[in-house]
Amino acid sequence: MAFYAAAVTGAPLMHRALPVSAVLLLAAFASGCELTERALPYGGASSAQRIAGQRLLGQYQCGSCHAIPGVPIAQGAAGPPLTAFGRRSYIAGRVPNRPDTLAHWIVAPASLVPGTVMPSMGVSPADARDMAAYLLALE
Repeated sequence: MAFYAAAVTGAPLMHRALPVSAVLLLAAFASGCELTERALPYGGASSAQRIAGQRLLGQYQCGSCHAIPGVPIAQGAAGPPLTAFGRRSYIAGRVPNRPDTLAHWIVAPASLVPGTVMPSMGVSPADARDMAAYLLALE
């Protein structure tokens, strides 16, 4: 509103100054800075990581037990459906649903919930991070 008022009234340019944070943000964009995955919001991941995760969920045959949206032939009913998994607060009803914890769960579920029926499928930590990225994007 102050910018509009200054433009209409002919007030000096110094009265139309942007907040410092806005100027810094504009400078960062103008300099060609790119956001890295570390700068993404909680649970965020790159689209490439989510696409890889979607493919890996099929490769590791997670759909044998789970129904997973977007994963071909993932219509299993032995485990819970993973629809809107990104909105869940807990994994297996016990462990906080965070990217690092979900990746750990995918690699070694019994280490987080002893006695769980979810098997360890031999997923590497790198593959688990991508799979977690896809699952957390399901909202």
